[in-house]
Amino acid sequence: MMTDEWVEQLTCAIQCTHCDKQIGADDQRILSVYDHQAICMDCKSIEEQRPDYEEISKQMIGQCLIDTEVKWGDPQGYCYHHFYPFKC
Repeated sequence: MMTDEWVEQLTCAIQCTHCDKQIGADDQRILSVYDHQAICMDCKSIEEQRPDYEEISKQMIGQCLIDTEVKWGDPQGYCYHHFYPFKC
């Protein structure tokens, strides 16, 4: 189920999937709008500089809300954690 995958694989990710930097339990992390993986805040800043970021963000959030809220309800803020940092 989506909720199990989100909780187990993303909420307490200990390593940034983009730069391999270690992410501590008290460090903020956020989900990439490009691949939905947990990334560090430095990589999020880099992601936000990409010329297609705004368009990809709009597409991602629209599709994410459709995919998760309609089928399962929003599993623990999955879609919103692409834009709002969270801790483990």
